Amino acid sequence: MALREQDCDLPETGWGRLTLAKSRPQAGKRWTDSGQVHDDRGLKHRAEDEPRGVPIPPALVAILRAHIGRFGVAKDGRLFQSERGNVVAASTYSRVWEEARRLALTPRQVDSPLAGRPNDLRHAAVSLWLNTGVPATEVADRAGHSVDVLLKVYAKCIDGAEATVNDRISEALTGMAWPV
Repeated sequence: MALREQDCDLPETGWGRLTLAKSRPQAGKRWTDSGQVHDDRGLKHRAEDEPRGVPIPPALVAILRAHIGRFGVAKDGRLFQSERGNVVAASTYSRVWEEARRLALTPRQVDSPLAGRPNDLRHAAVSLWLNTGVPATEVADRAGHSVDVLLKVYAKCIDGAEATVNDRISEALTGMAWPV
């Protein structure tokens, strides 16, 4: 909700980069210092002004470029805005998410917990990265976790890795001289 155009490196081709600097959690007017529905905060577990860079694949670069081309940006540079230029309400986000699930999934999947929340896509991405062999330190950095938290939460998502790991160890051991 706080992503601004200036936070995006969206090249014509190849990978891009988002520099995440702020978050805009919905807390309610009674619970924010500003009296606004959304608080303006730094990122969790970081200094107030410490950003986090996240590489993004070419497909997402293209989607964001198309979004900006079609909808423009808010006066403050935010990519996502309501029709009046405000922060998108959580209720709107939830309604659109439910509609997207109905369009993208089978009826049986819609009735399941699959992608029940937008944050489930984040979990799916982290699981995918780990299962494809991306080092835990890199996954943690991209996801904004410590390696310790990453491994506590996602260690069990690495499925079917035994054969792959055995092959990697075998390749590493090939040609090594072993005492008889």
